[in-house]
Amino acid sequence: MSFLRTDDELARHSYYNATASRTHGFGTLRSSVDCDVAVVGGGLAGLSAAIELADRGYSVVVLEAQQVGWGASGRNGGQALAGLACDQSVIEKQLGMEAARRVWAMTLEALDLIQQRCERFSIDCDWQPGYLSLATNARKAQELRASHSHLQAHYGDTSTWINAQELPKWIASPRFHSGLYDARSGHLHPLKYSLGLARAAASVGVRIFEKSAVIALTQGPTAKLKTAHGEVRASHVLLAGNVYLQNLAPTLSPRIMPVGTYIVASEPIEPAVLHSLIPTRSAVCDTNFVLDYFRPTADHRMLYGGRVSYSTATPRNLSASMQKRMACTFPQLADTQVEFAWGGFVDISMNRAPDFGRIGTNVYYLQGFSGHGLALTGLAGKLVAEAIAGSAERFDLFAKLRHRSFPGGALLRTPALMLGMAYYRLRDML
Repeated sequence: MSFLRTDDELARHSYYNATASRTHGFGTLRSSVDCDVAVVGGGLAGLSAAIELADRGYSVVVLEAQQVGWGASGRNGGQALAGLACDQSVIEKQLGMEAARRVWAMTLEALDLIQQRCERFSIDCDWQPGYLSLATNARKAQELRASHSHLQAHYGDTSTWINAQELPKWIASPRFHSGLYDARSGHLHPLKYSLGLARAAASVGVRIFEKSAVIALTQGPTAKLKTAHGEVRASHVLLAGNVYLQNLAPTLSPRIMPVGTYIVASEPIEPAVLHSLIPTRSAVCDTNFVLDYFRPTADHRMLYGGRVSYSTATPRNLSASMQKRMACTFPQLADTQVEFAWGGFVDISMNRAPDFGRIGTNVYYLQGFSGHGLALTGLAGKLVAEAIAGSAERFDLFAKLRHRSFPGGALLRTPALMLGMAYYRLRDML
């Protein structure tokens, strides 16, 4: 895909790369191997599935085209949140309220799973609890309040409403009107977590191969995955490469789009100043369709994300433009310099609901996390492991969600999406 070169350039300047140690390297596949399950993609979803499958006694091989955690899994905003990228109404309309409640409960399970794995495998990933979802004006506050009331009434949501008068106690910013505080969600260092999962997978017997891009998949009772220097034969296959699958699954690619998102990390900030900005040290996200998200880091920086690209082209003057956005939210940081600027691509679906399913009988796929996958990917890996092991009820609940291809075909779908996003940007300004 055309974005791969751009993505490689974006990956080089990540704050996460500078602050996480790759103490475990994994070799390239240079032989023919057999296994029960072959996983394509060494990110959070693939590694999670590998651990779950190994725990169930399966032999597992993970094939990663770059390095584990190289893609969105190791470069995202670090926010681990309850719920999905889409509104719960999308799930309710397709599956009904009872099933929607089960889906919501599983997103909470996904948060618990992070804690369980960190404890089991001694993963230090700078976990910090707390999440603020904030409205930028009265109209958006009304919409957020209505959504909160619905979640409380039908899902038992325990988030706390923060009115306009109380909000300055939670965040020192002129941009926001009111919002919600969720104590159960939080944030972490995603690359430290991804590398921790890779070490965990290796410790339970998973064979991981880096620099081993799959260039051909032959389906059958025994599937064959060909790389440049080797081959894997497997009874089951999991495609967990999201936007990086290229031509391995041509029936899947029309249902997702690679969308670029960009992040900066500031220079270190005086701890007392940083504390005054967000006293709870929570992750923060506004409720705009084209949203900003930010959080303090363990080493006292402000990590700020928000710009998006639907053309796969990196915005010009990325550091300066993102610093300006950060200063708009926090005028106190107008003179604070940016030390790191990077980005990456997330796989969005048309309705922003996750897209899980099967191709044939023994090839599974996980995609469409739509920028909300840090926690959900872990759950997805668990669900696909359950399905392969013969208990597919929870996986099939997600698989029942219907997905449409992006309009315009291969040539026109990106311009069509850019036009649509321009409309939503205008709505965000109202």
